[in-house]
Amino acid sequence: MKIGGATVNQIPFDWNHNTTNIIDAITEGIRQEVKILCLPELCITGYGCEDLFLSEWLSERAWQELLRIREHCQNITVSVGLPIRMNGITYNGACVISNKIIQGITLKQNLARDGVHYEPRWFNAWQKNETRDIVYGGEPITVGDLMYTIDGVRMGFEICEDAWRKHNRPGYRLYERGVDLILNPSASHYAMGKSLLREDEVVNEGSSKFNCVYVFANLLGNEAGRMIYDGDIIIGQKGKLVAVNKRLSYQPFNVLATEVNFQDPSKTEALISADIKERNEEVTQALSLALFDYVRKSKANGFVLSLSGGADSSICAVMVAEMVKRAVAELGWEKTKTILRLNPQTEHWKAAVGQILTCAYQGTRNSSTDTFEAAHTLALSVGAGFHRWDIDEEVSSYSQKIARAIGRELKWETDDITLQNIQARSRSPIIWMLANVKRAVLLTTSNRSEGDVGYATMDGDTSGSLAPIAGLSKIFILQWLRWAEEALQHEGLNPVNNLQPTAELRPLERQQTDESDLMPYRVLAEIEKHAIQDRKSPVQVFEAMRGDHEPETLKRHLKKFFTLWAANQWKRERLAPAFHLDDINVDPRSWCRFPILSSGFADELAQLNAL
Repeated sequence: MKIGGATVNQIPFDWNHNTTNIIDAITEGIRQEVKILCLPELCITGYGCEDLFLSEWLSERAWQELLRIREHCQNITVSVGLPIRMNGITYNGACVISNKIIQGITLKQNLARDGVHYEPRWFNAWQKNETRDIVYGGEPITVGDLMYTIDGVRMGFEICEDAWRKHNRPGYRLYERGVDLILNPSASHYAMGKSLLREDEVVNEGSSKFNCVYVFANLLGNEAGRMIYDGDIIIGQKGKLVAVNKRLSYQPFNVLATEVNFQDPSKTEALISADIKERNEEVTQALSLALFDYVRKSKANGFVLSLSGGADSSICAVMVAEMVKRAVAELGWEKTKTILRLNPQTEHWKAAVGQILTCAYQGTRNSSTDTFEAAHTLALSVGAGFHRWDIDEEVSSYSQKIARAIGRELKWETDDITLQNIQARSRSPIIWMLANVKRAVLLTTSNRSEGDVGYATMDGDTSGSLAPIAGLSKIFILQWLRWAEEALQHEGLNPVNNLQPTAELRPLERQQTDESDLMPYRVLAEIEKHAIQDRKSPVQVFEAMRGDHEPETLKRHLKKFFTLWAANQWKRERLAPAFHLDDINVDPRSWCRFPILSSGFADELAQLNAL
């Protein structure tokens, strides 16, 4: 039997867009003579509808769209994801349609509740082994923990999180019922290396333990602003991969199908694409696709960026350039020009970047020639629009007003942070003005390491409506830039890669660097992993790290990290929306919640002194 999965790039409750993608995927499945096709979780509404899942009308409209989709399911069996609301409670469902007839709706049994997920806020978990006959939308339907028989094949479901619960997988009960095929419609967010986990722990392990064929189909693209979905389609049989697609596509939908011999697995031929899982390349594709979806779905004219010549703004510029290059490579010039609203005569990626990305170097008397040259060289190398202006006049005006108000001059010896911050904040109004004129998305360039310790000026360098790299550590960014210079042939990064990271907010003779202000970035990243990702106390982090660090120095770093982390939660609450790209994120909406007011680990840090 030929079976398959389909991925679709959806938008929350964009009914015509979403239904069109689903119907197009089903039509392609029929063209390929697929008999059973699995579409992703909640693909009719989109996964990111948030509190609208608690409304009555969203589920009602989704049902109407399902009835439209049903009419296109001739000579094929399709599973389609949608919310089902019964007696004021919403469930996460996968509806099976076979030859235009609804066979039933399987309801999700395990809800994702950690990290980026808040499913228990919107959905109730369905009880195992329970089914119910209901009338839904005027039609009699069986819902719950169901098995289906399609052309002699016994089929059941694990819906996304169902498969990640090691000891409570529905697959165990499906196995006891003699299942031949398990479908897994998913909305599993992208993170570095996660696809390999899906292949091993979901598909290979599931198909082996349950002695069956297993189909995993994930959503695709930047659906709702923060999460990126990689469009993974994975098919396994009895512990071996049968088919894997190329992920992170710019297409609105993809279908992957293969013939499976249920009786004799040795006769099933493998169909494995050349998907790249090397982390630098994977992140490049994920971030460039996320930018592509964000700019087209927000209907903006492009991006504006304050390009300082430093690492963080430089990676943002290069990612926009990669967005254009990769879109053209996959979609072709005509589609790319239409989607991004480019000049019809555009035929070179640099010319396209020039229409999409506008950069400005905003210098002060504390800025160096080196950073200007780095910014200018990079902008020229990727074709971005480039402006330069100084903001000393604005800084002086603000400073003089405050000096008159408080009756004294501001000095570096007494007002260091104030004099640094006013420079960063003076840049904000004018770069926002440029973004308004361009009707463009203003990118902010804060990274995750800065977010940890609040090393950013609120309403200054954090100004913007999108924070594309806030989910990446500084260590990752610095090595990525070196990789991109070589592997992606962005030679314009060479001056950037030869600079030491610095905010350039103090006078040049003070030789300011990020690491002298904070601590070595590698130490910061190591503390972050133990303290934030693994949720250890200061003493526990010290014990985990003391073997590789001088104890008293490590204590100082730990005290600084935990103190700054606690004091700066209010900044993290106000960061622009950030893409989730790694296992950890400090955006409170994308991974880690923490109180704005707390003790600041006072007792816990005091315990370090006794060690």
